[in-house]
Amino acid sequence: MIGEAVAHLGVLLLRGIARLPYPVVRAIGEATGSLLYRLAAPRRRIALINLRLCFPDWSEERREQVAREHFRAFTRSFFDRFIVWYASAERIRDLVHLEDYDQLARHLGRPVILLAPHFVGLDAGGLRLQLETEAASMYAEQKSRVLNEAMTAGRSRFNGARMLRRTDGVRAAVRVIRDRVPFYFLPDMDLGPRDAVFVPFFGVPAATVTSVARLAGMTGAVIVPCVTRMTEDGYVARFHPAWEDFPGDDLEAATLRMNRFIEERVLEMPAQYLWTHKRFKTRPPGEPSPYAGTAD
Repeated sequence: MIGEAVAHLGVLLLRGIARLPYPVVRAIGEATGSLLYRLAAPRRRIALINLRLCFPDWSEERREQVAREHFRAFTRSFFDRFIVWYASAERIRDLVHLEDYDQLARHLGRPVILLAPHFVGLDAGGLRLQLETEAASMYAEQKSRVLNEAMTAGRSRFNGARMLRRTDGVRAAVRVIRDRVPFYFLPDMDLGPRDAVFVPFFGVPAATVTSVARLAGMTGAVIVPCVTRMTEDGYVARFHPAWEDFPGDDLEAATLRMNRFIEERVLEMPAQYLWTHKRFKTRPPGEPSPYAGTAD
């Protein structure tokens, strides 16, 4: 009860901050991120481990700089989330701009999967998309009932957006895609060995779910990547050209293709990728976890 009451007060506080002028929200988010970089030692260690694995040729100074910038960007995006969850459509349009939307628009009316990797602007791009078309996505339920309700309500308030729980599984996603509702899909986290293959991510074997390739194969969906970039004054959600000849007949090759695409986007904005996630927690048999001694 006490925990939920605190969560409720926290949501109210964040909603209040989100009503402030955007430069103020941005400054609060970035300052809080700088503080968290110093205080959240377990997450800082995870970020640095990931960066060492992915960029062994970088200097430690550069890796620390990117990690510090990531904490600032991620925390700013957390505060921004309460703008896109609660603000008017007009304010969201001012905050988040679409780029090359025609890459998606030409495929509306047929099954579409929007590949949306875990960059800090993920929520902003997803909510902005809903102002243009009906959409669906999948989420992991939060431990806090208050936060879970705020998140699901905030992410599904325009154009009849559909939110699926991760526990609903592939069948629910297949139904949505076959209904020709664009499916905003986030498949680049380590969810364990089930339905995953080990393919390289920046040269490191990474347990990568095969869901994108399998869903495309089952539904005939076209893959249109949507990557959202944080800018000085908001976000830009860019729609990339649809992938040709995907998934093909090789599930592992299709999954590797996805990782290669995400790598290219990471190199464009390395501080904005989700480095605090244990991307390499699941290891091939006999290989130890690189995160030994770090908290979940």
